[in-house]
Amino acid sequence: MKDHQARLIQLSYENKILTFGDFILKSGRKSPYFFNSGFFCAGDVLGAVADSYAQTIIDAPDLEFDIIFGPAYKGIPLAAVTIVKLAEKDPTKYGKMEYAYNRKEKKDHGEGGNTVGGSLKGKRVLILDDVMTAGTAIRESMAIINAEGGILAGVVLILDRQERMVDYEHSMIAQVKKDYGVPIYSIITLDNIVQFAKGKLPEQDIKKIEDYIAKYKASPISV
Repeated sequence: MKDHQARLIQLSYENKILTFGDFILKSGRKSPYFFNSGFFCAGDVLGAVADSYAQTIIDAPDLEFDIIFGPAYKGIPLAAVTIVKLAEKDPTKYGKMEYAYNRKEKKDHGEGGNTVGGSLKGKRVLILDDVMTAGTAIRESMAIINAEGGILAGVVLILDRQERMVDYEHSMIAQVKKDYGVPIYSIITLDNIVQFAKGKLPEQDIKKIEDYIAKYKASPISV
């Protein structure tokens, strides 16, 4: 695990973004851990998120993009802090790069439109989001990007839960990769969380996570 990944997980744990116990997910599954990115609000942890996003993007060999897009609402601050961090790390490449986000309701006065920030028209767009569960946010973002004349270049997530969809053996990330043919990267994975937890949690709690993985682990998607 890289230093920025370890720091992000540690701060997520300290700020109760990453918690362990018994949680019922929207899918109905009983999960031994929960990751709530809505709690990325303290300066230190938000800074760690920005650093991890930026480093993941810089390290990715096949991400070529012109603008960052943060889906409302959680994606807005993620995109904003990431573009700042990218500009700090590589001002020549990212200093003048812009970000954009969508409105939940179309504005029909002032500048109007469905998006705020830089124009997506004719640009390769990188989407930032926290997790991909049902793929709803990504598909909604794709509709907006297409409507604004942009081209999807890739997606970067905070967490890959590495679990299969309900009624399927593969993950939603694998499905979106297949549907759109773009690279998708995650800063951290469930494997990273397990690695972290083994030094912090009682053995019975580790076993709960390992049992969950055994039950719901995603398989490669069939082409």
